[in-house]
Amino acid sequence: MADPYDCTKCEESLYGLKYILREEQPYCTKCYEELFSSNCEACSLLIGCTSKDLSYKDRHWHSNCFLCMKCDSSLVDRPFAAKDDTLMCTDCYSNEFSARCCACLKTIMPGSKKMEHKGNSWHENCFTCNRCQQPLGTKSFVQKDSNNYCLPCYEKQFAQQCVHCKKSLSFYFKPITTGGVNYHDQPWHKECFVCIGCKQQLAGQRFTSRDDFAYCLDCFCNLFAKKCAHCTSPISGLGGSKYISFEQRQWHNDCFNCKRCSMSLVGRGFLTCKDDILCPDCGRDV
Repeated sequence: MADPYDCTKCEESLYGLKYILREEQPYCTKCYEELFSSNCEACSLLIGCTSKDLSYKDRHWHSNCFLCMKCDSSLVDRPFAAKDDTLMCTDCYSNEFSARCCACLKTIMPGSKKMEHKGNSWHENCFTCNRCQQPLGTKSFVQKDSNNYCLPCYEKQFAQQCVHCKKSLSFYFKPITTGGVNYHDQPWHKECFVCIGCKQQLAGQRFTSRDDFAYCLDCFCNLFAKKCAHCTSPISGLGGSKYISFEQRQWHNDCFNCKRCSMSLVGRGFLTCKDDILCPDCGRDV
């Protein structure tokens, strides 16, 4: 039966010698190092039993070999970071790989909270409204000319004012043309841009103007258009529609017909008899 004080591997007596227990089994230092010790990642030498073994992700170093790969400062008992299996102190890692704050231009240290937008980064306390200097945090904001603005400040500084109600056209993320109306180079809410007569909204509708007031076509015709001498309906003259004018009377093209035979007189000669217009054939019978 083996002596409980013999080396588990070589069976040499351990009396009076240094030995190491592993899983309650004794080993002489030589056997222990052969069986269980690791080689140092830096110097490739064995990390002996009497040396401190520092490990990170199944890799091992002597304590005096556990150094920053950039500045060679010791990483023992210090925070460090790894990039592609390369260990660095936090200062070197930050200088090499960390983002810089767009506001103060200082490095954003690993582990600290940062704000990001369209590839740019800020310290949390540097991410503020350019106008009121209040932190933006996770609030909605607008970026203009590389500056960030909270929505109230953006509206005060940049939003156009409706010429009718004088309130801001607050379309923060959309061009004004998608939410308002531009008329005579002035901005309007589409709800404010209405016919001066019937108050119908004119956005997206055909309209005309008189004395700088906008009218829908119906109101404009009823108020200002001449009336057809035949059907008495307004003659708008808009959109290229044609009409006949004779001695201060007007007719729609379709209404300019002989009173007796109803023949169209557009482009033809005609005669008048009191208020009637006649074709030459009907006029000879008068």
